[in-house]
Amino acid sequence: MTRVPLGVRDGRERWTVHHEGRDYLVLDLGGRLVVTDARCPHKQQPLAEGLLRDGCLVCPGHWYTFDLATGACRNATETALPLHPVVEEDGHWYAEVGVEPARSWSERLRAHAAGEGAGDR
Repeated sequence: MTRVPLGVRDGRERWTVHHEGRDYLVLDLGGRLVVTDARCPHKQQPLAEGLLRDGCLVCPGHWYTFDLATGACRNATETALPLHPVVEEDGHWYAEVGVEPARSWSERLRAHAAGEGAGDR
């Protein structure tokens, strides 16, 4: 797991962070920080200009709508937005990248059907 510094919280609603060759989008939703990859998982469109509506981020490229609490896509269940856990330490904010993102229900069902995790019981 890698800790990505998120920079200063200075009242902005959104900003991007570049770390080790990757870009992340940081959203401040009324004091709750949400961090995701800066590009849409559908067609790699930049999400920084996406519309925030009803707890969702809408991709400006193809209008895919992602729930910012779960990462689930409302348009296509096979697509999900990776959400990275956020932690505060000594007044500084970090995203924990490398933690496996939550999978959509269809991804979970396919993994279950393929026998993934069967030995974990």
